[in-house]
Amino acid sequence: MTRTEILNALRSGTNEFDVVVVGGGITGAGVAREAAGSGLRTLLVEQKDFSWGTSSRSSKMVHGGLRYLGSGHYSLTRDAVRERERLMAEAPGLIEPLRFIMPHVKGQFPGPRLFQTLLRVYDFIARNRSRHFLTPAESMLWVPGLTSENLTGASGFTDAVTDDSRLVLRLIAEARRDGALCLNYTRALEVKRSGGQVSGLLIQPEDNETPIEISAPLVINATGAWADRLQSSDTSEAAMNIRPLRGSHLVLPWSCLPVSCSVSLFHPEDGRPVFAFPWLGTTVLGTTDIDHEGNLDQEPVISEAETAYLLEIASRLFPGSPINRGDILSTWAGVRPVVTDGTGKAPSKENREHELRVDRGLISIAGGKLTTFRVIAREALTRGLGENAGQALRPASEPVFQPTIDSARPAAIGHQCWQRLQGFYGPELDQLLASGPLEPVTPNQASDLLWAELCWACQKEDVQHLDDLLLRRTRLGLILPNAGKALLPEIRSHCQPILGWDDQRWEEEQGRYLAIYHNAYSLPPGEASDAG
Repeated sequence: MTRTEILNALRSGTNEFDVVVVGGGITGAGVAREAAGSGLRTLLVEQKDFSWGTSSRSSKMVHGGLRYLGSGHYSLTRDAVRERERLMAEAPGLIEPLRFIMPHVKGQFPGPRLFQTLLRVYDFIARNRSRHFLTPAESMLWVPGLTSENLTGASGFTDAVTDDSRLVLRLIAEARRDGALCLNYTRALEVKRSGGQVSGLLIQPEDNETPIEISAPLVINATGAWADRLQSSDTSEAAMNIRPLRGSHLVLPWSCLPVSCSVSLFHPEDGRPVFAFPWLGTTVLGTTDIDHEGNLDQEPVISEAETAYLLEIASRLFPGSPINRGDILSTWAGVRPVVTDGTGKAPSKENREHELRVDRGLISIAGGKLTTFRVIAREALTRGLGENAGQALRPASEPVFQPTIDSARPAAIGHQCWQRLQGFYGPELDQLLASGPLEPVTPNQASDLLWAELCWACQKEDVQHLDDLLLRRTRLGLILPNAGKALLPEIRSHCQPILGWDDQRWEEEQGRYLAIYHNAYSLPPGEASDAG
């Protein structure tokens, strides 16, 4: 069903569900996937675009969290490592292994011996050995250009990387295949109650002023940093104390910082690990971890201080590859919904484990990690369904992702691109290949994105605005200079007819997209002018 068809059906009376999920990020998409896969009548609504918030602006890592293991959070690391292994096995091309190199500097904590001990536990949980130790000379071979100052060696291990927005979209596609109805740009206005118990939800689409009332005994509030907005004030259980923490990143041309693995160093300012890693033909540098004071309904923006913080660690890691602000292709900043105990800890010391609040049919979720979305989803549904959960939920052993239909690789598509397409689109791959040209959008760039992928997104993936297409369905706005402005006329020729936008609408959308990019995905104005 198209978005219009879904809204018409809801208005005409098809509005009774077993569960309504609020929030179209990784947690909400995971809940919808598990609920629909268990045969529950499921509706998901997202006030902006799918993955608009934290789930398109993460560090892209599907990992167990060595840092959390070192802090004593064994259960969090155990769940994350096991889910990482499951995801890599189920969706290669979407979740890909990535080698991590942690240089050891003389006198810096943790030293090689302690770090190798942590890695031994990490490998034990994964039941798969990936750790090894590199001498200083071997470290320089793995990471050309790495600083040799006080280098005592490096530890290597394997985690995984993904495109977080595509992960969300794949989950939504799986949920829809099992019957879920999923709507972006649809706000949850109010949780409806009868005798104190949840009876439904009042929702309002962006393009219509008339709300729609939905009936459901269970509402899963998976809105992350916005989770407290749907919680009632008279609940017997205390509301979550959410501390929004911002993590920002820089996107650089790979030629400026050519790394083939993820390289990390502890920042001298606060001791946090900062990574440089390859992603979609670029190199990403991140992340920061500071309190976010801005309006949550507006795009989060990197600050001048964060930019300087990241450039400083790059200059220490790779002193022979100086990076100028003018080299930066784009930035992104995401807000993590961390649940705090209010004791005034440093941001990097806050607990990353998720928490749930149960309020008479309203289950609110905050915290947690990208990697453990399935664990969180099943726990939320189990709490919400109560004694019926055992019969209602599908077995935990069932896969998250349905396998890709075994079809022949077109001669025009290389092996690496083919694996990525299988991971991104799963059982829908054959339909995608028939939706448009199989030529690459940027043949002279490292990205292997196909025109067919843009056409498919416009046809089937709920593109309501141009920024949906260029910042989340694809990442062209992040990996091309100046938001890919030079490519917009060609994108228009392929996509405008499919979207059904007239010339005025296209011009408005293009203006909106470029404004969003310059306000939230590039350097702050003062820095941009300095970059010249």
